[in-house]
Parts: sequence; structure tokens; C-alpha cells
Amino acid sequence: MTDDSTDRRFSALPGRPGKVVAVHLSYASRADQRGRRPAQPSYFLKPSSSVAASGGSVERPHGTELLAFEGEIALVIGTTARRVPLDRAWDHVAWVTAANDLGLYDLRANDKGSNLRSKGGDGFTPVGPGLLDARTVDPGALRLRAWVNGELRQDDTTAGLLFSLPRLVADLSQHLTLEPGDVILTGTPAGSSVVVPGDVIEVEVDAPGGPTSGRLVTTVTQGEQSFDGALGSLPAVDDTQRVEAWGSRAAAGLAPEGLSPELREKLLQVPVAALSAQLRKRGLDDVTIDGVRPMHPDARLVGTARTLRLVPGRADLFARHGGGYNAQKRAFDTVGEGEVLVIEARGQAGSGTFGDILALRAHARGAAGIVTDGGVRDHAAVAAVGIPVYSAGAHPAILGRRHVPWDVDVAVACGGTTVEPGDILVGDGDGVVVIPPALVEDVVDAALAQEEEDGWIAEQVAAGHPVDGLFPMDARSRAGFDAWRAGR
Repeated sequence: MTDDSTDRRFSALPGRPGKVVAVHLSYASRADQRGRRPAQPSYFLKPSSSVAASGGSVERPHGTELLAFEGEIALVIGTTARRVPLDRAWDHVAWVTAANDLGLYDLRANDKGSNLRSKGGDGFTPVGPGLLDARTVDPGALRLRAWVNGELRQDDTTAGLLFSLPRLVADLSQHLTLEPGDVILTGTPAGSSVVVPGDVIEVEVDAPGGPTSGRLVTTVTQGEQSFDGALGSLPAVDDTQRVEAWGSRAAAGLAPEGLSPELREKLLQVPVAALSAQLRKRGLDDVTIDGVRPMHPDARLVGTARTLRLVPGRADLFARHGGGYNAQKRAFDTVGEGEVLVIEARGQAGSGTFGDILALRAHARGAAGIVTDGGVRDHAAVAAVGIPVYSAGAHPAILGRRHVPWDVDVAVACGGTTVEPGDILVGDGDGVVVIPPALVEDVVDAALAQEEEDGWIAEQVAAGHPVDGLFPMDARSRAGFDAWRAGR
């Protein structure tokens, strides 16, 4: 049996930790990259057998592709902590060092939030190389950096944490006893991404201008042993996991989500009335967002839906959900290029649902437009931003007069119709229509064909022909149209 006191894996620590606790999301930069900001910290456990020393290697198992690094600040507990107050929590931390919370996204779905297999592999928690005395550093002014093959990939400070380091210690101590030698991995900032065999990862924690942990060095190697499917789940990846692991669709080598340029151009050519008619032919009548009017009547709106749900105003709920970085701000901060932010306001126009600052934010992010069945504050200033907006009208009151920002990226009811994230929205002077993504190609092609027929019919009527036999076309008119079309 290996003596833990001489085991090189734990050489940067006082000994083998009894437990390693890790935080899911803790840096604002990472949370914004993921499109969600937790209200409270959440945690998972890593086995102490995953701990490794600087200068070692980590194996990417055979048959996997998404091994990702996460540079983190590690806290080493010095004295037992149980139900400690926030103002005393840091007293229980003895040392600070660098860590790399490696994870295998190929196995993440199998264990949901527990991360046991995806983050518990041997060598998946390098720590070190040096320990910083916690008494000599400010927990609010530490810097974390990570490099891959010498290229800086992560650079953030504890000023960017959603939850301070002492708060993590105090919170955990409410639920379990933190014992001397335990390690807390405090989360990773934006910049985490996939590494491949041959890559060298370095992580460093320092107080700028002061002490440093030194660089924690880990080399990725390729494993040769496959997983046995007869024993348990096999690795599996999809585009969702690829985006999460790489950090973005572009970094993962995937095409942008949403509409292709060709499909978008087709949708821009077709009147909403023609699309509505085609949807009706397919049995979809309740797909118009009623009660909204365009802020710019000549503008066209085409994009994929992102959603924001507002619930009826209630003082106690607004106190819990309305302040700070609430669902409304998250929605406007994460809406993407070519997306339309759809706001469920229950047709309640007695307050604004957004104003000029948030309109500017959506415009800067490349959003295709905003649709709300509620009111708009700063109406003239929003109009000047230039982003297409459909709303129930202007209102000077703030959102909190009638609404509580509640949730994002869920199915919403806007203007009497259901909108799911990813639905296609098209708007013009007649209004806004919602098209299920699975139908959009068929619907737009049929609408373009119908528009061609309607154009020919309009020419015949303008020339003096009666609508009987033209609208709809009888056999004689159809033959005339076919001949006209063939001669074009």
C-alpha cells in the first residue's frame, strides 16, 4: 500500500485530502458565457484519487474527444469548519494554490450533475506546485491565469467571482464539516476549452506583484484502453456537449445556429400575410402574435426566438427576483446575433418591459429584434436605436409596476400564441408570425410560389379581368399562368 505521506500525487498538499469539493459556476465571465447566472453556489465532489502533482500527465481515454481544462483557485482547509459565520470563514483556510479541474464531456450526460465519471478520473485534479499562506493574501484580490502550449487562455481575478471565497467556505460549512487538508476548487472563469494529446496546460494563482503558486504544469496523453460497454455507459457526445466543452459553436468548428443566409433572404422577401396563409393550410391558425405593432413600420423582422417570461407583479416576488442581475437583464445580455427576444407580458401594457439601455444592449449583440406584448419605456430613444421592435405601445412606468422578471429560454405566451426558443419569427407592417423550425423551408418556398401566382393574378385584375376564375384560379387561368411563367 502506498504511504500517502510520500505519494507524489499529494506532494503539493499537507497530505491526502479527505474530500475535494468543487463549485459548478462561480465566475461572472463563465456564467455569462454559459448564458445563466446562478443565484446561489452549487457543488459536486471529486475523489481524492483524482489529485495529481505538477509536472505529471493526464490521459484522454481512448474513444473520447472532449477533455477540457479548467484553471481554478484551490483552497486548503487548515482548521475544522462547521457552521462558521462569513466574517470568520477565511480564518479556516490555511493555504491557497492553483488547480486544474479537468473534465471529460463525453461522459458528462451519464452522471448529470454529479460529475463522478466525467471529472473523477485519475489525474483529473492537478494541484500546486506551491502553497500561498492564506494569511498573507487578500481573498478578493487574487489572480488566476491558465495557458495552453504557452498561449494565455484564462485571465481573471477573484473580483469577478459571483460568490466570494469566504462565502464558499461559510456556505459549505453549513452543510458538512470541512476538515484540515480538505480542498475546495472555487470555479473557473471564461476561457476553459478542449485540450488534445500533446497539449501542455499551465495554471498559476498569484497576488499581482506579490506571492505566486508557481505554474502548475500538466501534459495531455492519449490513452489506449477502451471503456467496456458491458460494464457501464460508454462515451457519447453531441453538438450541445461540444459547444459546452469548447466554449462556443465557432470554437467547436460548428456552423452558427439559426437560419442560413439563404433561408433568411427568402423570409425577407415574403409578406407575413403569405406565410400566415401557408401555415393555415397546414392546420396552424394560432401562430400570429396579436396586439403588437411595429415601432418601424417599414422594417422587416426575421430571426430565431429567445424568450423571457414575466409573471404578474407581486411585491414579495419582485423583492426576490426583480433586483440585481435578474432574468430580464440576463436575457438582454445573452441574446445572440440573428435572434429575436420574445417577451411574455400577458398583454399587460401598463408598464414598460424594457427601455433604451436594454435595447442598445440587444442591438450591440446583433439581435434581429424584440417582440413584447407589453409596453416599451423611453419609446423615442428605443426607436432611435434602430433595432426592429414590436410592442403593445409606449408606457413610462418601470417593469416592476406590473411584472416580475421570472425566467429565460422557456416556452412563453406572447400575444395569444406560444413561442418556443428556436421558433422562427417573421414580422412586417401586418404583424408577426411564428413558424415552427421543422416547417420553415416548406412554408417559405410555398409562400414564394404563391406570391408569384398572386402577382400574375393582380396583373390580370388590373387589366380588367374579373376575379371569378382567377381567385382561385380555374383550369383556364391556370393554363394562362403556366404559359406566362414558362415564357419568363
